[in-house]
Amino acid sequence: MGSADGPKTGEAEGDARKARDTAVSERRFRFLVAGYAVSSYGTFLNMVALNLFVYETTGRALAMGLFMAVRLASGFVAGLVVGGLLARFSAKSIMLWANVGQGSVMLVLIVAPDGLLTGALMAVSVVIGACGTLFMVALRSSIPEMVGEDRRAWANSLSITGRSLAMVAGFASAGIVVSLVGYTAAFVVDMATFVVCAVTVALLPIAGGKGVKAGEADAEGTGGASADAEGAAGAEARGSGAGKDASSAKGGRRWRPVAFLALAAAPGMGLMVALRGVDAFGSSSHNAALPIYSTTLDASNPAVFVSAFWCVWALGNIGAQQVIQRYAQRTGRSVGALGFGYGTVVMSAAFIAAFAGFPLAVTAVIALIAGAADGLTEVAYTSHLQTLPATLRGHAFGLSATFENLGFGVGMILVAAALDRFSPLAVVGWSHGAAIVVAVVFLLRVAGVRRAERAERAGRAGLRKEEAVEGRPDRGDRDGAEVSGG
Repeated sequence: MGSADGPKTGEAEGDARKARDTAVSERRFRFLVAGYAVSSYGTFLNMVALNLFVYETTGRALAMGLFMAVRLASGFVAGLVVGGLLARFSAKSIMLWANVGQGSVMLVLIVAPDGLLTGALMAVSVVIGACGTLFMVALRSSIPEMVGEDRRAWANSLSITGRSLAMVAGFASAGIVVSLVGYTAAFVVDMATFVVCAVTVALLPIAGGKGVKAGEADAEGTGGASADAEGAAGAEARGSGAGKDASSAKGGRRWRPVAFLALAAAPGMGLMVALRGVDAFGSSSHNAALPIYSTTLDASNPAVFVSAFWCVWALGNIGAQQVIQRYAQRTGRSVGALGFGYGTVVMSAAFIAAFAGFPLAVTAVIALIAGAADGLTEVAYTSHLQTLPATLRGHAFGLSATFENLGFGVGMILVAAALDRFSPLAVVGWSHGAAIVVAVVFLLRVAGVRRAERAERAGRAGLRKEEAVEGRPDRGDRDGAEVSGG
């Protein structure tokens, strides 16, 4: 009797211990997201304040474009090297020093004399662009280790919610902060947000990075398997031997082939990242076109429409995160690759419609839909890349960040030139139309892979059934006779 009760007691204790560990990891992650949201507020605050400061200091709009170009180029380069860094250093150390670097360079800008302001601004552009990418990739690639594979959709949704709230607060308060207390005070606030995030990271135990061993990667890759075949990404990546190549890349010296192996290892993964880059290209169009479009609506106060649009967009994004979190908690599943494809189509179509000249009430609904679809694609995309083994995950996220920076940077150049000749609706329509076309190709690819998987499973099931029937002695067939004769 005692032996019969033993396993039940042990199972109950194990379940209770697992529940406690899950609660602790989730509480720690909430603290980390809080620190991340604070630093994100500083990021969006300085996007406005720094651009205004650059224009006021240099008196040239070209300088603002150069500042943004350097920032994007730094993020591009950081995306290429971050996979190798995660193979050598812990995710915690990368996230910590990324915030320390951003806070330090803001301090340099604050104390820089007038004669060195231009150099200080370029340093800020380089460090902010590179460190922002390093922090984001380290965070996203280590989420499965921090909260567990089954909670990654919840964690992704929570971090995106924090970032969306920070974006609204940063954009909404930037003008007030700059006009009331000046640029220096705004830069001090910005520096303080990075210090807060750095302290949060330093105080929390954060898993991830340092090139997880192949055996550990195998265990992690299977955790994300679900009915929507997300786990196939990790399984096929392991089957290809890419994980072994990644673990043998000492010091990240083979980051480039490992990064592309990560995308080639799973069906549709490379196309998914390519779609993300095209989506970033489309995003550049509505970011550049919104100020122009808002000026046509109200030339005396164009900032009103832009601020209202992004606030409503953020409400849709946050609402979508709440739905996704509840869905993941109830079903234990993430939205999957199809959610990313369909979300991209809806989001791109909504952004095109936003410039079609509808009444403001209709445009507000369109902005809400665009925000919700954007939130869906963000969670689906991040969760899907997290199904890769840990040895490949950092490289994949780094290459993804490179594609996103490239798409957005090239888009800003081409869109700026196009807006001089064409209407905002035409430019946004072409840019987001390209994203819709690639998204449709991606959806067809995913549907084809799933049909092939279902056919393969059905074929295996039919073969097993046929073998079982053929082996029955009462059927009188040859195999049955041999068995009964034996």
